[in-house]
Amino acid sequence: MDEALGDVVARVRERATPAEAERARIERVVETVLTRTIEAVDALPVDADVVQVGSTGRGTWVSGDRDVDVFVRFPPDLDRAELERYGLAVGNEVLPRSREEYAEHPYVGGEIDGVSVDLVPCFRVASATEIRSAVDRTPFHTQYLERQLDDRLAADVRVCKSFLAGIDAYGSDQRTRGFSGYLVELLVCEHGGFVELIEAAADWSPPVRFDPEAHGERTFEDPLVVVDPTDPRRNVAAVLSTTNLARFQHYARDLLADPRESCFASREPHSLAAEAIREEIAARGTTPIALRFPMPDLLDDQLYPQLRKSSAGIGRALDDQGFDVLRRDVFAADEANGRDCVLLFDLEVAERPRIERHEGPPVGVRDHARSFYETYADTDVYGPFIDGDRYVVERSREFTGAAAFLRSDALFAAALGADVETALDAECDLLVGAEVADLADTFGTELACYFAPNP
Repeated sequence: MDEALGDVVARVRERATPAEAERARIERVVETVLTRTIEAVDALPVDADVVQVGSTGRGTWVSGDRDVDVFVRFPPDLDRAELERYGLAVGNEVLPRSREEYAEHPYVGGEIDGVSVDLVPCFRVASATEIRSAVDRTPFHTQYLERQLDDRLAADVRVCKSFLAGIDAYGSDQRTRGFSGYLVELLVCEHGGFVELIEAAADWSPPVRFDPEAHGERTFEDPLVVVDPTDPRRNVAAVLSTTNLARFQHYARDLLADPRESCFASREPHSLAAEAIREEIAARGTTPIALRFPMPDLLDDQLYPQLRKSSAGIGRALDDQGFDVLRRDVFAADEANGRDCVLLFDLEVAERPRIERHEGPPVGVRDHARSFYETYADTDVYGPFIDGDRYVVERSREFTGAAAFLRSDALFAAALGADVETALDAECDLLVGAEVADLADTFGTELACYFAPNP
C-alpha cells in the first residue's frame, strides 16, 4: 500500500471508529430496547422473538451514526394484517415519543438517549429464499456477516462508508440510489479490505459480477452485480445507479492518485441566489424550462422513481418535437421548504420554424411509398416531392415553441409517473428562461449543483 494512502486511511479509520463511551451508550440503549421488546412480545398471544440487526448489531456503524435496528420476528403463517397490528403495538409500547413509519409495511421509530431506534416486524422464515416481505431477509444478512467480519474488516467497512458519504454515493434510498451498508460490507469482505476494494474498483469495466457463495449464473441486468449470499435471486446492488457506480470508480482513481482526507468528508452545500441563477442562464445561452408542481403524497422511495420516469418521458417528447434537451434534472423540497417538485429541462433549442421536414419511405418500396404519397397529396403541405430516393414533405409543426408544448394537453401523452401526472394536471407552474431563478428560495442548492456539475 502507498504510504501516503495508508496514513490517510489510518486517520479516517480512527475518526470513523466509535469511541468507548459511544459504544457503551449504544450498548445501553440496545439493552434497554431488547429488554422492553422481549417483555412486550411475551405478552402477545403469538410466539415471536427479538433480534438486533443493522450496522450497530454488526459493529460496522460510523462514529456519530446513532441508529439501532431491532426486528420482531413473527410466525410465517401469521396473517400480514395481524403482523402489522402486533408490530405497531409492540413498537408503540417500547419506544417513547414513537412515530409510525411506512416501508413495505408499517413499523415504529423513536429515540432513546439521543439514539434513533427502529422497531420493525417481520416474518420468521426458515431461509431468505422463503421471505414474505423484503425485510424478512435482514436477519439472515446479520447472521451471514457475523461469520465474515472481524475487527479489521469492520474498521475498513467504516472507512468505506465514510468515503462513499464523502462523494455523495452512500445510501440505498431511491433519492440517492447509492451503496447500501450491506453492499459495502459484502464488497469489503469480498476484496479483503478498503484499499483492496478501491484498487480493484479503479479497474472495473462494468458489468461487474461478484457471487460470494457461488450460487450460480443467474442473470442480472445491472452494471454491478453482488449476488446476495443469503438469497441467490437477489442482486444486492440492484438499486445502485450507473452514475453512482461511475462516481465511485472516479473517486477511487482520484484517491489512489492523490491520497487525502477531503475525499472522506461531505462537501459543504452551496446555494445560488436568484440574480446569480439569472447570470448563469444568460452566460449559457440555453433555455431552461421548469415544471413546478405540488409534491404528491408519496414516500421518497415512491416519489423519486416517478419523478425520474416523468423527466425521461417528457425529455423524449421534447426531443421528438425538435427541442433538443441538453440536460435535465428533478428536484423535490422537504416539508420545511414547501413540498414542491420540479422537473427541469435545459434546451439547446426552444423555438423551431413553422415548417418541419418529414421524410417518407423510398420510392422503390411501392406499397408504403404509395400510401405516403396519397396521404399528403392535395393537402396543405409543401410536396410531396422527391429528394434522392425518397418522398418528402414539408409540413406545419403542431408546436413551434417548447413552452407551448409543455402548456398543452400533448404533455400528457408522454410517459409519466401516475401520481406525477395527476399532480401536473391539477396544478403546475411553467417557468421559462430567466424565470427559473424564481426557484432560488427553495432550490438554490440544487441549482448551484446543476450549474457547477462535478463527478
